[in-house]
Formats: sequence, C-alpha cells, structure tokens
Amino acid sequence: MHPPIPMRPVRRFPRLLLLPATAVVVLFLAGCASPTPRAVTATLRDDPARPAAARWIRTELYFGLGRLGEPEARAAQWQTYLDREVTPRFPDGLTVLDAYGQWRRRGGDAAPGRLLSKVLIILHEDTPQRNAEIEALRLAWKQATGDQSVLRVSQPADVSF
Repeated sequence: MHPPIPMRPVRRFPRLLLLPATAVVVLFLAGCASPTPRAVTATLRDDPARPAAARWIRTELYFGLGRLGEPEARAAQWQTYLDREVTPRFPDGLTVLDAYGQWRRRGGDAAPGRLLSKVLIILHEDTPQRNAEIEALRLAWKQATGDQSVLRVSQPADVSF
C-alpha cells in the first residue's frame, strides 16, 4: 500500500487583490457588448434608395472573348470594358463568371465551335433607366469588339439584403 499523500494548506488570495481583477474582467466584457443592438431581419430596411417593395430583375449577359485554345487576346479589353462601362453604371456590385460556350454548326459534321466567354450577372431594380443601362452595356461591347451579339437573359428575382 502507498503512503498517504500529504495535504497542503489552501492559500486564499487577499480580497484586495480580487477586486481589481474583477473590475478588469467586468470592463472587458462590457466592451464586447454592442452599444446599440439591432434586430436582424431578412428584408431590406431603412434604405430609401432601395425600397423593399421594388421589383428586382436578374440579368445575365454573355460576352465572347475568343475561341477556346487561342491566346486570350481580349482579356485586357474585357477588364477595361468592365472598369469603364459596367462598374460606373452598376457601382453597387455585380458578378463575373468565366465560362465557355459550345455549339454545332448547322448542317455540318465539323467539330463543335467553342468560345471563351464571360457571364456578367447584375441584380437591379426593374426600371426603364436600368433597362437602358443594360442595353448600353451590350451596345458598347459590340461597338468595341465588332461582335454581332451579346446574349441577354433577364428574369424576375426575389431579392433581400
């Protein structure tokens, strides 16, 4: 059998040392609290520029940048277009996706065509001005590149912030 383990006396901290430590902990925790708690909701509120009742549209624009496998000759042109044409018209935000399109020519057994592409997604209010700005984007790209088309897909969107 093992000999008993001797017990050491428990030391107690003087109360004067505990008071400053407690005060520091309370002040720290008080600093973590939010001074003005706000209710979190799933709808947009208190923004007169974007009323919650506005109708929203999701517009996707598809831009061709060149044939797949060829050097990306239009990459710099795309970035300039995005900075000069798109962002000034839609400064609140947009999304750009890299993509490629594929199609088969009519009446032929030739290999499918493949095109490097960018997909621009913009969520915007359904107004005549926003519609005109979308059309201006399409026209600006076609004029800058000589492309025949920029595909547009628009559909209603249920949006909240």
